[in-house]
Amino acid sequence: MKRTMRWYDHITINIYWLGLNMASGSITPVILPFLVALFVPPELKNTYLARVRVIGLAVAMLIQPLAGMLSDRSTLRWGRRRPFIFAGTLLDVAFLAIVGASTNYWMLVLGIVLLQFSSNVAHGALQGLIPDLVPEEQRGRASGVKAIMELIPVFLVMGIGPLVDAGYLWATIGIIMGALVVTMLITLFTVHEEPLREKPTAPLALPLVRIVLLTLIFVVVTQGSERMVAFVGVWLQRLGAAASMQLTTVGLAGLLAMAGSIIVGVYFGARVGIGREAHKYPSFTWWVVNRLLFLAAVGSIQGFAQYFLADVLRIEKAATVTTILLGVVALFLIPSALVGGHLADRFGRKRLVAGAGIVATLGTLLLLVSVNIPMVLVSGCIIGIATGTFMATNWALGTDLVPGEEAGRYLGISNLAGAGAGIVGAGIGGPMADFFNQFRPGLGYLVIFTIYAALFLLSAAVLLRVREVWERK
Repeated sequence: MKRTMRWYDHITINIYWLGLNMASGSITPVILPFLVALFVPPELKNTYLARVRVIGLAVAMLIQPLAGMLSDRSTLRWGRRRPFIFAGTLLDVAFLAIVGASTNYWMLVLGIVLLQFSSNVAHGALQGLIPDLVPEEQRGRASGVKAIMELIPVFLVMGIGPLVDAGYLWATIGIIMGALVVTMLITLFTVHEEPLREKPTAPLALPLVRIVLLTLIFVVVTQGSERMVAFVGVWLQRLGAAASMQLTTVGLAGLLAMAGSIIVGVYFGARVGIGREAHKYPSFTWWVVNRLLFLAAVGSIQGFAQYFLADVLRIEKAATVTTILLGVVALFLIPSALVGGHLADRFGRKRLVAGAGIVATLGTLLLLVSVNIPMVLVSGCIIGIATGTFMATNWALGTDLVPGEEAGRYLGISNLAGAGAGIVGAGIGGPMADFFNQFRPGLGYLVIFTIYAALFLLSAAVLLRVREVWERK
C-alpha cells in the first residue's frame, strides 16, 4: 500500500543502500585483493583473486533474484522486505568476522561466499521497497536518492584504504559492520510496510530454473573460455614459440574469449530468460551485449587496480591510492551522469552511449601509459566522465528498445546478467595477468587493461547493430 511520501521517507527507504555499497566498495577493490596477496604465491595472486570473485559472483547471481522472489511472497507481519534485510545483515556481521579472521586462502573463500549469500539476501529484498512504497509519480525522486546513497560510500571508502595499508584490518571490518547494522536499524524502525495478507499462487519453479540456467551459462562459458586461453598458452610454450608470438597469440585469444563469452552468454541468456520472443527484438540483445562489454571492462579495472598500482607503478600504499582513484572516478561520474541524462533526451541515446565507450577507451589507454599518481588520477577523471555518461544513457536506450508491457521481464535479464560481466572480466583476466607476468613483472596488467580498453571500444562498435527508436520531442 502506497502512501503520501514525506521528504525524509525517501532517505529512510534508501538508507540501506549506503550500508550495502559501503561494504561492496570496501571489500571488492581494497580488502579482498589485500588479503588474497597475503595467502597465495605472488605469481598466482591474480588467478586466485579471479577464482574467489567468480565463485562469489555466481552465488550473487543465484541468491539475489531468489531472495527477491521469496520476499515477494512473504506474509510475515513485519512486512515483505524488512525481515530479509534484518536476517541478511545479522549474517553479514558473522561472515565478515570470518573474512577478518581468515588465516588461509580457502577460509577467505568461505567467508566471501557466505558474505555474498547473506548480502544478496538483503539486496534482493531491498530492491522491492521503492516499487512497494513509493507512488509512481514520486519514483524518479526516490531513485535519485537511491543513486546518492550508492555514491556517498565511494567517498567514505577513501578512509578505508589508509587503514588497510597501515595493517588495521579489523578496524575496517568493524566500520563495515557498523555501516550495515546502523543502516539496517534505521530501515527496520522507520520504514513502514503493510504485511502481505495472502501469499501469491504463481509457481516458483520456472523462474528458479531460469535463474540457475543463466548462472550456469555464464560460469560454464567463461570458465571454458579461460581454459581455452590457458591451453593456447601452454601449447605455444611446448612448441617453443618465440615470446613475441606467445604474447600476441594469447593476448588476442584473451580478447576473443572475453568478447565471445559475453556475446554467447547474452544470446543464450536471452533465450532462457525471454524464450522464442527474443529473436523479435535483436536490438535489445545487442544492447545487453553493449552493456556487459562496458561493465566487464570498468568492473575489472576496479578489481585489479590495486595490483596494477603496486606491481606496475611500484606504489607502496596501493590500497590508499586505489580508494583515492575510485573517489576521483565517482567525483566526475556524478555530474556527467546528470548532464548525460539531459543530453540523451535532447540528442538521442545511441550516440552518447557510443561516445562513452570511446572516451572510456582513451581513459584506459592513458592509465596504461601512466608513470605517476597524477596521471593515474587524470585517467580516473576521464573514465569517470565516460562511466557517468554511460550509466545515464545506456539504461534510457534499453527502456526504449523493450516492449512496454513486458519491460520488467526484459530489463530483468540485463540486471541478472550484470553479474556475468564481472565473471567474464575477472575470470579470464586474472589468469591471463599471471601468464604474462612470468615474462616480465607487471606486463600482465598492461595486457589485460589493453583488452579492457578494447572491450570499451567494442561496446561502442556493437551499437551498429542497435536500431534506435528515440525521436526528438
